[in-house]
Amino acid sequence: MTKKHMLSTVAATALLATPALADCPIQVGVLHSLSGSMAISETTLRDVMLMLIDEQNKKGGVLGCELEAVVVDPASDWPLFAELTRQLLTVNEVDVIFGAWTSVSRKALLPVLEELNGLFFYPVQYEGQESSRNVFYTGAAPNQQAIPAVDYFLEELGVESFALLGTDYVYPRTTNAILESYLLSKGIAAEDIFVNYTPFGHSDWSTIVGDVIGLGAGGKQVGVISTINGDANIGFYTELAAQGVSADDIPVVAFSVGEEELSGLDTSRLVGHLAAWNYFMSADTPANEEFIAAWHEFIGDTNRVTNDPMEAHYIGFNMWVQAVEAAGTTDVDAVREAMWGQEFPNLTGGMAVMNVNHHLSKPVLIGEIRADGQFDIISQTEEVPGEAWSPFLEESATLVSDWSELGCGMFDTATETCVQLTSNY
Repeated sequence: MTKKHMLSTVAATALLATPALADCPIQVGVLHSLSGSMAISETTLRDVMLMLIDEQNKKGGVLGCELEAVVVDPASDWPLFAELTRQLLTVNEVDVIFGAWTSVSRKALLPVLEELNGLFFYPVQYEGQESSRNVFYTGAAPNQQAIPAVDYFLEELGVESFALLGTDYVYPRTTNAILESYLLSKGIAAEDIFVNYTPFGHSDWSTIVGDVIGLGAGGKQVGVISTINGDANIGFYTELAAQGVSADDIPVVAFSVGEEELSGLDTSRLVGHLAAWNYFMSADTPANEEFIAAWHEFIGDTNRVTNDPMEAHYIGFNMWVQAVEAAGTTDVDAVREAMWGQEFPNLTGGMAVMNVNHHLSKPVLIGEIRADGQFDIISQTEEVPGEAWSPFLEESATLVSDWSELGCGMFDTATETCVQLTSNY
């Protein structure tokens, strides 16, 4: 065999061993509500995905391919999330989907995603109690938002009576079940925990705010933990101001209210109320300054704010790019394995890490509302690993998730068995 022939054979063998590259262009699904009650929060996430895709294309795309956004509008209609997920995967043949906000929308699309082996990045804080092999959760789990917020109320503000107010769906109900158990373990009496749920788009808050005020009749310091979602927040905060409730009287800490939601409110009367997230626009870092500048240039409006789920998409998207390049393919199974251990800088400083339970390690921030609708960051932790399963609920106290070594999202450490996962978990 000639030397030239030998070299040709080696080259051909190497080519066969290389994973198949992506078909160009690479299709990226963007699944966010652009109409309905959740449009107030989700439209911006569509916009930031378009910005991130545009920026990546200017860098040369991924694997030599341009990225192409496939945008659909599930219109705050939970079954439509499932229908459009199927469309994106089977008709549009997308390689990855970034989307959703509410947990009910995520739960709706999950069976389709797992049936078709799609890859999904979910950018919003949620209740935990889930770990799908097809989902990477880039928003906060309860131990990265809800639990630290309650600790702040207990340790810094001396709150003794808690009002847990939420929109009536899975995220608030499960989060509040975790918080009730946690508060009881901290010595808060059951009668000092008031729980109330309202439908999406709820607007008449006068009675509920009156009930919250009444919790302090005995002299105890009252605090509100808010898992109210979407445009119902406008009515809630408006009613607080109308009844003369200030943050000094009854502080509110919200898990679904950020800069975007506050941009439609008169925040001068909300000064001092709180939010718990993993990012605030006011974070003073070079990376955040660069991100905000890029956002304003892309959107053409310097008044448009940034927020936490935008940073979650920023981190998740860039980790996905790194994983695709490391795998040398957009194949879902290969990219999934390449995601474990991926790192990318937080906009607030430090490094986000993707763990084998498909949750990030992220810092926890608590911000105080300013008159201009921004937040003063009053507390920030080091990176906290997200927990898929809460130790404060009996049914999940012994569960862990490890898709790398254990190959299981619901491993029971008590029985040392992998519980059979279903889309309902």
